[in-house]
Amino acid sequence: QVQLVESGGGLVQPGGSLRLSCAASGSIFSTSGVTWNRQAPGKQREWVATITSGGSTNYADSVKGRFTISRDNAKNTVYLQMSSLKPEDTAVYYCNTWPIPTINWGQGTQVTVSS
Repeated sequence: QVQLVESGGGLVQPGGSLRLSCAASGSIFSTSGVTWNRQAPGKQREWVATITSGGSTNYADSVKGRFTISRDNAKNTVYLQMSSLKPEDTAVYYCNTWPIPTINWGQGTQVTVSS
């Protein structure tokens, strides 16, 4: 079973930046796309960004132009660079494989944007 571990979250002021990392057991990322998703308190989990195995990317309108998803297959890691953060970006961020998600989501990493 693939295990996903997210890291890099924290507390940041509005307008600040963070880089999240998603590491997977094995070499699943070399042949699989990856999505980043987030869940804010009291809300459903929502999709944020996708990177395909070929490196194509797609973003939710709410983060387009501010977030960048990238991958390092050698490190079996996918990143989410977040800039110009807003309070509404506050959420637990999760990664998963794409197009077929793994059943077991990781623990996620908390991002809090607040002054």
